[in-house]
Amino acid sequence: MKKTKIIAEIGINHNGDINIAKKLIDVASVAGCDYVKFQKRTPELCVPDEQKNKMRETPWGKITYLEYKEKTEFGKTEYDEIAKYCEEKNIKWFASVWDTESVNFMKNYVDIAKVPSALITNEELLRSTRNSVGYFMFSTGMSTEEEIDKAMEIGNPDLIFHTNATYPCPVDELNMNYIDWLKQKHPTKEIGYSGHEFGLVPTFVAVSMGVTWVERHITLDRTMWGSDHMASIEPGGVIKMTKAIRDIEKTFGESGPRKVLGGELSKRKSLRG
Repeated sequence: MKKTKIIAEIGINHNGDINIAKKLIDVASVAGCDYVKFQKRTPELCVPDEQKNKMRETPWGKITYLEYKEKTEFGKTEYDEIAKYCEEKNIKWFASVWDTESVNFMKNYVDIAKVPSALITNEELLRSTRNSVGYFMFSTGMSTEEEIDKAMEIGNPDLIFHTNATYPCPVDELNMNYIDWLKQKHPTKEIGYSGHEFGLVPTFVAVSMGVTWVERHITLDRTMWGSDHMASIEPGGVIKMTKAIRDIEKTFGESGPRKVLGGELSKRKSLRG
């Protein structure tokens, strides 16, 4: 079985603190993840006008929503540091891009990018991302089949993630059989699973169904302030997840006629002579 690529999504769970980001990179590296992923936005472009001046209680006090998004956004100084730190920790990295300025920013660092579920109806962003990177992916959450078909036509991604965009997602709304639908409908594309549910079982189910990429949000502590922490996995869970995925991969073996392997050979001898 092909090795599943595992993405530990840091996203915005660094809360604007480069030291938290480094600790999360450490977690992903120690656990054996293949990638860490961030989210890159230009707040002035991404925050709707009607939201910009709304007041919000934050760790920095009561500030506008735009100010809050700016405080949680990394720029060149931080990403220079992230690029260097990921190289030291021997782990790859990239980001979800939320606007064309962010696409142009991130292509200075990596040749891979993702458009999140919320934006697969943004045709300009799909085209810009596809034209800027060698490997392009998007998620299908909150989208109709018609919207996904249109995004496929415009963006021509290399990888499609099945996901439910509810944070956290109830297990009875995961619809894991959609993975098989995607595999049959898009046989030339890689299919992945991006999970936002509590627990790890659906992720393991996805691997057993043959996805080639898995993405889960990670956090140092699910009780931290911020919108994505509750649907994320803490360090112990990240280690458990990566080990279990590698164990699942080992269980598949080969198709075809049954072979007597390993310990069965000695058991066959002792029981059958």
